[in-house]
Amino acid sequence: MSASLNNPSGASTAEGAAATAGNHDPLHWPARMWIALLIFSGVILLDGLDISMIAVAIPEIQQAFGIGAATAQWLVSAYILAFGGFLLLGGRCADLFGRRRVLVAGLAVFALVSVGGAFATDAGLLIVSRFVKGMAAGFTGPAAMSLLTTTFAEGPARNKAFGIFNLFEASGYSSGLLIGGLLAALNWRYIFVLPIPVALLLMIAALRYLPPDAPSAGNKSRPKLDIGGAVTLVAGMLLLVFTVVSAEEVGWASARTIGGFVVALALLAAFVVIERMVKEPLVRLGIFRNRELVAANISAALLYGGAMGFQFLVALYLQNIQGWKPWQMALVLLPAGLMVVLVGPKIGALISRFGVRRVLLVGLSAFVPCYLLMLRIGPEPDLWGVLLPASVLWGVGFALSISALMVAGTNGVADEEQGLAAGLLNSSLQVGGACGLAVLTAAIAPGTELGMLYAGVWVVLGFAVLTLVAQGVRAGRR
Repeated sequence: MSASLNNPSGASTAEGAAATAGNHDPLHWPARMWIALLIFSGVILLDGLDISMIAVAIPEIQQAFGIGAATAQWLVSAYILAFGGFLLLGGRCADLFGRRRVLVAGLAVFALVSVGGAFATDAGLLIVSRFVKGMAAGFTGPAAMSLLTTTFAEGPARNKAFGIFNLFEASGYSSGLLIGGLLAALNWRYIFVLPIPVALLLMIAALRYLPPDAPSAGNKSRPKLDIGGAVTLVAGMLLLVFTVVSAEEVGWASARTIGGFVVALALLAAFVVIERMVKEPLVRLGIFRNRELVAANISAALLYGGAMGFQFLVALYLQNIQGWKPWQMALVLLPAGLMVVLVGPKIGALISRFGVRRVLLVGLSAFVPCYLLMLRIGPEPDLWGVLLPASVLWGVGFALSISALMVAGTNGVADEEQGLAAGLLNSSLQVGGACGLAVLTAAIAPGTELGMLYAGVWVVLGFAVLTLVAQGVRAGRR
């Protein structure tokens, strides 16, 4: 593949082909484009699998190590903490040091710590392995997404690619619930074994089929990492996510929570000051002048806050109140995954025909009746009247919204900052999801079982309405 190498950022030579191969009709993409897309999508599928599989295996791990719920929840929280804390740094490192290089290194670390998790002898080691895996995913996720946006040109090709990319993401999460339940029934350690061959296969495929990163022309052009910015950004993001995740346990009004927010905001403020002063900032603050990017990030945070809250409410209702098994709950959420599979491949054509904003508004609107249906839940589960229709609406809304937001959040961004844009969008999703769950758990703390659920439904419905309002305000300013 011939491509220009005049790119000091260390971007893949595949990016030089975006203007030609990326603009082809998807039905006539060269085989190498499809292989590349499958690699990028496989990375995000692996992340979804790993997050959801561990969630359903927590009871078995608690029993194996004799740990309580407070310790066990860090098997999930440690991953989220590291993932959210390193996304921006991971995205920028992909821009600076080469996207394929960062992707392969992240996959190698992911596979290695999966081995450690599979053979962990105590809960502490298992939690550490989850943290390191989250950190690795903080690099692989933005690297894969920025490789996609620089391989497929802005427009119909990228729209189509994002539809398929998000299909894999949703499929990974929904299938992970079912696979995790089945593996946990055999031995919970298999959940840590499964990602190993998947990560190694993706790593080998990336080395074999993705063009190498463009070499730097010499020491003068070699990118430099803004150390001060990196330290304050990662520390601020880690502390912010940690404070949100632990607020339920220690209390929102506790000195620890308030102090955590104050220090996190101080670190992020210091990061902004550093970025204004250095010649080669980690994050060019001018990127926030892109109104579409800013609106996409705000909407992504609100969307994920409601979406994760909905899944939490379904799990609470079916597992805690009804006593269902995790795999049974996964079957209720299966229609959501099927809708993503059916709608995902068509999203590119829909965006090209109707525009990003219209597709996004339709997707966001689907969440409103979905959440309203949940107000009809009762002492006995109503599959056909409530749960399955809500699952279908959630799948349609998620498929349309998340793809449209990814297109909106990367359009108009220069190739050398696509990793940063990907890191920003993924950070918004993770922080929004963590904040949404924190607000939800605070709202459902008092009251009866069903009363708790109704309060939670109003919270996620509020997130859906706020997301629509945010898009309406943006439209009014255009």
